[in-house]
Amino acid sequence: MSGRARTGFLGQPRWFGTLFVVDLWERFSFYGMLAILYLYLVADPDEGGLGLSEADAAALSGLYMALVFMSALPGGWLADRLFGARRATLYGGLLITAGHGLLAVPSEGWLYPGLGLVIAGSGLVKPGMAAMVGRLYQGRPERREAAFSLFYMSIQVSALLAPLVTGFLGETVHWHLGFGAAALGMVIGVVCYAAGWSHFGEVGARPERPLADGELRPVLRRAGLLGGLPAVAVTVAAVSGALPPERVLMLVGLVVLAVPVLYYRALLRAPAVGPVERVRLRAMAWMLSASSVFWLLFAQGPALLNLFARDDVDRTLGTFEVPASWFQSVQPLFLLLLSPVAAALWVRLGRRAGAPAKFAAGLLLGGAAFVAMAAAASAAAQGRVSPLWLVVVYLLLVCGELAVAPIGLSLAAEVAPPGYAGRMLGLFWLFAAVGAAAGGRLAQLIDVVPDAVYYLLLAVLGLLAGTALTAASGRLRTRLAAHADAGAPAPTRSGS
Repeated sequence: MSGRARTGFLGQPRWFGTLFVVDLWERFSFYGMLAILYLYLVADPDEGGLGLSEADAAALSGLYMALVFMSALPGGWLADRLFGARRATLYGGLLITAGHGLLAVPSEGWLYPGLGLVIAGSGLVKPGMAAMVGRLYQGRPERREAAFSLFYMSIQVSALLAPLVTGFLGETVHWHLGFGAAALGMVIGVVCYAAGWSHFGEVGARPERPLADGELRPVLRRAGLLGGLPAVAVTVAAVSGALPPERVLMLVGLVVLAVPVLYYRALLRAPAVGPVERVRLRAMAWMLSASSVFWLLFAQGPALLNLFARDDVDRTLGTFEVPASWFQSVQPLFLLLLSPVAAALWVRLGRRAGAPAKFAAGLLLGGAAFVAMAAAASAAAQGRVSPLWLVVVYLLLVCGELAVAPIGLSLAAEVAPPGYAGRMLGLFWLFAAVGAAAGGRLAQLIDVVPDAVYYLLLAVLGLLAGTALTAASGRLRTRLAAHADAGAPAPTRSGS
């Protein structure tokens, strides 16, 4: 492919610029919408909001994040078996655009269809784009790693800028104008993708493992029986009023909790997974469970911490009142600044600190963040507090994220049995979904306990999980490296 030979965008081939711009705008739309979603849900109807309770809004926000994480599993299957990565990315972009477009309509009835389309589209875009980058750099792992690093940068840039735009429009003009800005960002991304279609040659044009003749019908039948019919039944019950919305959220939340457990059990029983690999996978299950606790803490940011910024933080800057959603830009700013520091620290520590110890540090930092948050909530009982409280909380959460997220992804690829790297990486995000959903449900306590007590409970949860993981880190590290003890070479996985 001629575009592969010529360098252009950031020293990468021309096709990379197309994917980078699409990812930038897709992330802009996602983080822009997420920054104002919770505030819109709890805002008074007289102010254009939905007037949901803080607990119900937190549950919905957490469940939305969880379903976005989970959607990559069916989306990846569709890209691999039915559409091909290139068409999956295009279809996903169109679904996300339509979803944000519905959210921009000033009508309560479009909320759930809009969120559903964004979730479905995200499930196609995420694995589709990753697969295309992997294929375009096949056989050149160092170039692929550099490309994914640039994509990670685009995520943080989008997460930094998007809340500033959508938050200002949503909070100061109209909520649906903020959603409209997210829709416009996705429109730009889809147009750029379509314009650069010819740069990709044959990459992603066809499914990697296309369905055989006659295979699609039984797959659709199983999907309909296991997913379609229950979804239709729940939807009909919800629309008719027989099933209140909070019960729908609870049912979907239970599905989110059950799927990773069932998926992991199936992986452990797979014939291709040997005894030594099962030892590593069982140890990895503890690591993934610990990561769920961290994501539970992390999920409070777009929800209750956003509300705290709105109601309890002194946001005046001269004559200008800083929109509460702008605090959602603090985390990506710290990530951009601290990611190189964390990378250098891991290199310096080398093998002296294993993944369990790093996870434990991340959980302890997450717990410390909510100790600070509990102190901030106590101080807020006397009046609005300094924004530095939230800055410190987000700083601690980011430091914890840098000890959990990249380390967890790397570890998932390392312990995966041969041929299962993609599924292990998917499991990492499935357990993140569990944490996000559980965090949303746990926020129900905010209606029955004082804010400071609620944040202190979160702090205790993080600190206890971090302490337990510290105590078990030696055993876990040994089991995660079980292949060395068994005298078997570690499986090689290029492209994980």
